[in-house]
Amino acid sequence: MTNLLVLPIVIPLVTACMAIITRKSHKLQRWLGVLGMIAQIIVSILLLSHVMGQGILADQMGEWAAPFGITLVADLLSAIMIVITAVMGFAVAVYSLADIDKTREQFGYYPLLHLLLMGVNGTFLTGDIFNLYVWFEVMLISSFVLLALGNEKTQMEGAIKYVIINIISSSLLLIGIALMYGMFGTLNMADLASKIPDFESPGMVTTVSMLFMVSFSIKAAMFPLFFWLPASYHTPPVAVSAIFAGLLTKVGVYTLIRFFTLIFVQDVAYTHNILLWAAGLTMLTGVLGAASQNEIRKILSFHIISQIGYMVMGLALFTPLAIVGSVFYIVHHIIVKTNLFLVAGVANKLVGSYELSKMGGIYRHYPWLGALFLIPAFSLAGFPPLSGFWAKLTLIYAGLEVESYAIVAVALVVGVLTLFSMTKIWAAAFWSPQSGDDIDMTDFRNRITPWNLTLLTIPMVILAILTVTIGLYAQPFYEVSLEAAEQLLDPSLYIQAVLGK
Repeated sequence: MTNLLVLPIVIPLVTACMAIITRKSHKLQRWLGVLGMIAQIIVSILLLSHVMGQGILADQMGEWAAPFGITLVADLLSAIMIVITAVMGFAVAVYSLADIDKTREQFGYYPLLHLLLMGVNGTFLTGDIFNLYVWFEVMLISSFVLLALGNEKTQMEGAIKYVIINIISSSLLLIGIALMYGMFGTLNMADLASKIPDFESPGMVTTVSMLFMVSFSIKAAMFPLFFWLPASYHTPPVAVSAIFAGLLTKVGVYTLIRFFTLIFVQDVAYTHNILLWAAGLTMLTGVLGAASQNEIRKILSFHIISQIGYMVMGLALFTPLAIVGSVFYIVHHIIVKTNLFLVAGVANKLVGSYELSKMGGIYRHYPWLGALFLIPAFSLAGFPPLSGFWAKLTLIYAGLEVESYAIVAVALVVGVLTLFSMTKIWAAAFWSPQSGDDIDMTDFRNRITPWNLTLLTIPMVILAILTVTIGLYAQPFYEVSLEAAEQLLDPSLYIQAVLGK
């Protein structure tokens, strides 16, 4: 089953290379990108099916036995993340056909997009922390160039802030890696998990864990380390913003979950209490930041921060039900947040602005776009029966179960404030007639050809259907999340799969 572990990394790499080779043919480059994403979806579903049926899958590259070689591992959480990455990549690739201009295509948009996804998949599948650092750097380089591609002033400002803070994060990660190797003589995650319980100085391990926590918290945009995100995510084309919003911060959340369920569990009362405080403050600061904004992409960017708090809340509570909530919430949020950015991009193409004060009347002229906004917006706010309702309900019930009433209260208040922000966008951009009716809507239609509008709409419809489907048929998704949580809370399963002991 080596191919199932390697292909999610190889396919985007090969697709990126083919996109470079065919760079003189914009049409061929575009459709090769879409085909590459379809191939990723097929392989990722096969990987998930195998892991669900036969358990954690691990393999050693070059036949060097663990912990000495490079290990690739897929448990249920990894496989779920690989699937959702492929689906989001496909949605954004189709959207890009009508959103990305030829200048950006000429300077490598499609190769960079696939290299970014290669880095994301590598992060989800790696079994050692040095290669985790390598995949983070692949992501950082690709995402930095994608942010700066176009060379507009706002893009450059956002890209510089983004890369500086992420270099700091990577430096902290590298220091943590060096200390771990000095202490244990290994960087294999399973090997570390088996050795740490017997280490003679658990306080030192807890100290080193703080380096990893800070590094991953920066990448996840957690309080107080989130300021780089709202300064950068609104600057590139919407297709780029959407893939960033959907995936990149979730990579940070994934690594937090991986490390603080597998490796750093020697002092849960201390480490996870810090995570709980950070989760609550992340929720509050993110939603208050969103409420203060009047530009759609900035509102949505701050809501990324707010929703990260819910995901980390589940990790911090550290019960089976709470971990289920985190896994469920990650999947829900990736779909919903990506879709909201895609809808914002179409709204901008129709009315010529992202500023709420300059928008309006969209629902009157394009009711279908209003419906496509309401589905992810209501899901983000936690309305039943959409996916966000079940994700939030699971986390709230988990908090009540362990009598963590403060974080439950924060989660409920943030949900109400999230609804306020979504209502503000709806009222100003979609419902209000003040701006939209003053502009000739014929001019809007001339900006987008019917074919391009179809290309922009297809991924939004797919993601909206996924949101509704997860909400209406939550039980199967809950059961998969439960099995993923059980694997995460039993490190022996991971250690056995990798080390065979």
